[in-house]
Amino acid sequence: MRTHATPPAPPIDFDNEDSNPSGNRHFADVLRVNRQRRALLRGGVGMAVGAGLLGHAGLAAAAAPPKGSLKPAPTALSFEAVPVNRLDAITVPPGYTARAAFAWGEPLLAPYPAYRDGGLNSAAEQALQIGQHHDGMHYFPLESGPRGSAHGLLVMNHEYIDQATLHPAGATVDAEGRRPQEEVDKEIAAHGVSVIEIERRGQEWTIVRGAYNRRITGATPMELAGPVRGSRLARTQYSPDGTRTRGTLNNCAHGFTPWGTYLTCEENWAGYFVNTDAERPREHARYGIGAASRYGWEARHPRFDASRRADDAGGDFRNEPNTFGWIVEIDPTRPDSTPVKRTAMGRFGHEGIVFGTPRPGRPLAFYMGDDANNEYIYKFVSRDRYVPGRADGSLLDHGTLYVARFDDDGTGEWLPLDIEDAGFRAAAAAAGVRFADQADVLVNTRLAADVVGATRMDRPEWGAVDPRSGEVYFTLTNNAARTPGDTDAANPRGPNPYGHIIRFSEDRGRHEATRFEWDLFLLAGPEGNSLGPDGEALDADNILASPDGLWFDHNGLLWIQTDMSGSQLASGPFGNNQMLVADPVTRRMKRFLVGPVGCEITGVVTTPDARTMFVNVQHPGESGSSHWPDGAGRRPRSATVIVTRDDGGVIGA
Repeated sequence: MRTHATPPAPPIDFDNEDSNPSGNRHFADVLRVNRQRRALLRGGVGMAVGAGLLGHAGLAAAAAPPKGSLKPAPTALSFEAVPVNRLDAITVPPGYTARAAFAWGEPLLAPYPAYRDGGLNSAAEQALQIGQHHDGMHYFPLESGPRGSAHGLLVMNHEYIDQATLHPAGATVDAEGRRPQEEVDKEIAAHGVSVIEIERRGQEWTIVRGAYNRRITGATPMELAGPVRGSRLARTQYSPDGTRTRGTLNNCAHGFTPWGTYLTCEENWAGYFVNTDAERPREHARYGIGAASRYGWEARHPRFDASRRADDAGGDFRNEPNTFGWIVEIDPTRPDSTPVKRTAMGRFGHEGIVFGTPRPGRPLAFYMGDDANNEYIYKFVSRDRYVPGRADGSLLDHGTLYVARFDDDGTGEWLPLDIEDAGFRAAAAAAGVRFADQADVLVNTRLAADVVGATRMDRPEWGAVDPRSGEVYFTLTNNAARTPGDTDAANPRGPNPYGHIIRFSEDRGRHEATRFEWDLFLLAGPEGNSLGPDGEALDADNILASPDGLWFDHNGLLWIQTDMSGSQLASGPFGNNQMLVADPVTRRMKRFLVGPVGCEITGVVTTPDARTMFVNVQHPGESGSSHWPDGAGRRPRSATVIVTRDDGGVIGA
């Protein structure tokens, strides 16, 4: 007998786990102490939230232009703002056109099995098709000059899957209470990354059936590199020497490198594993691995069962979760290359990764957020100096991982998570925590950040670096778990259902610096409870909630995407999830795009000429009925939206 596998107990929220037991100061505490001083810092929106309502007196003065501001571009944001709506469609400004393409299930590899509506494709076919639930992505031109904007590789993440649309009748269990092998294998194949060769022919972009196309899934062999390679904490039955693993999962945001490779980020990977031992090791407990998994794969694939089943780690998969939670480097131009997990960059719920402005002869810095309640913002600084034309992935295997502490006076410090650092060793000793070596520190990155006193944040998500000023921006999506007692009349709010955006400038503009100054760029929310980049309340043209995706284009415009869910989507002033664009110089912001019902807007990039924009639409219909993009009677599909200006001009100008 086959039945739906939905358990009677309330579902575990694997996307919003909170496993931080530390007593580190919450970001709200820092802001509460500093609200008067922060209003005077260079160009923030200040600290003017009182009792959940915004006062406007004096806010214009608190929103002075940042130091080193450039003159605004005279044509920036000349489009007409898109109104809030709840249409089951893509809405863009007049003068723009949006077309859906590259949807889940489109054939990518020979023999090119066609997508069949109703969840009818097999697991083997799914492994040859574009994956489900598109997320972060990047465009790599394959030709130089103008042709580079018409022919390239679009590389995208597939964060997770929707069992209700992936299978004909949703997830099922067999007579023995196990998930069917075919369903499990199809789910694993729908995860991961797609490398898609695309070409513009006239006004249409199509998939090229070429050698570059590739699917990287939850079963693809991968290498471990950096300090954790060969560690006792990485040894498994599959790789007794701790050098290899299989698959990448829950790939949310992304990044890329100056040498032309793609970085995919493993976010909520912990929910794919189970551990039924009476006592879980810290590298499981601190990441939320428990006695239930998200999809029940462990009965068919024992590697997802991290319980102790043998006398040593080489006989079971107790360490399999330790091979997840990393930044994974993929060379999109070498389809036979093995993806590499770069362990020096830390293990946590990676939302995304963005590098600081690369300067020849200087170390390279990468910024990362840990997307979970009360987690941290990190930075990795390479040991070796960046040399254009010679740098490669080995630059990511040696360096220092830092975590951010935000101080009351509007400054901050990057705290090293390095077993060779005397301050780190002293902090660990004072906390009563022992790390055997640097591999132990990195496998337990969250714990290491706890002991040095990093500042707990409201779900750090995407980061972006301003190409003009070098300032670093991070979205803090929300934190409904905070209580009113966590804050007072200051910002952010408790609870924080709307989120905000923080930015910081490194000391002397050097991304390898260990000190920085910070302020707030944006407080999301409705018109009566928000502040925009200009220090004024948001209005009908730009209200938003739950900022998530974040990206600077080559012209210095900041694109902001939202990931509202539940009641924020179903009712209230915000409508469907959306994408806005802000100019940090003019401090103007407008809504540019609204997505279909129930979707998340996530992932954005343009071609080098900035005349074609790619935007990902994830899980349409997740809350509310949707038939996007195929129309009435069809199952909804994640897809990429291609946006162009009707006059062929630059997007957003």
